[in-house]
Amino acid sequence: MNLAVDELVLPVRIRTAAVLTDEQLERFSHDNSPFRIERDANGELVVMSPTGSEGSAQESDVGVELAIWARHDGRGRYFGPTGGFTLPDTSVRAADAAWMSLDRWNSLSRSQRKGFAKLVPEFVIEVRSDSDGLKALQDKMQTWIANGADLGWLIDPQRRVVEIYRPGESPEERFDPSSVQGEGPVRGFELVMQRIWD
Repeated sequence: MNLAVDELVLPVRIRTAAVLTDEQLERFSHDNSPFRIERDANGELVVMSPTGSEGSAQESDVGVELAIWARHDGRGRYFGPTGGFTLPDTSVRAADAAWMSLDRWNSLSRSQRKGFAKLVPEFVIEVRSDSDGLKALQDKMQTWIANGADLGWLIDPQRRVVEIYRPGESPEERFDPSSVQGEGPVRGFELVMQRIWD
């Protein structure tokens, strides 16, 4: 039986006969654009649909704000939603926006920076789009923190909530905040929420 991609309900999980290497995953992702593909710690591929127009605009606004701040701050680098990282649990994940200190980034050689860098950003942001299940994104945030991220924000425009994730703590929910302040590695970063909510 043939099944067209548009008949699938995404995200879909695929277990391959053998776990794809990082290089194979990178090639598979490239060959199946515009789908976003990650690998979980069990080796399953998670195939997600492209973000809708409104979600893409919200994701872009968040990324632009973090990128501008990172450039002015000068202590780290911004990474966008297509940048995957190989985490210590062997999963390959990409955040909608991420920040990594230059100290951490510069610990890699130029060749180690190719493909999916084997480093965890200190700060990650996920923006929930209409096609994202809340539980799946909350689990993904826990994965980031369990693998070494210092801070994570899950921005949910549908509920107008920002969930803040920190190691060793339960997520903090902020309902309809006007802004969210960075802390720890991204102290000084502020995300004004009006543009995201509206």
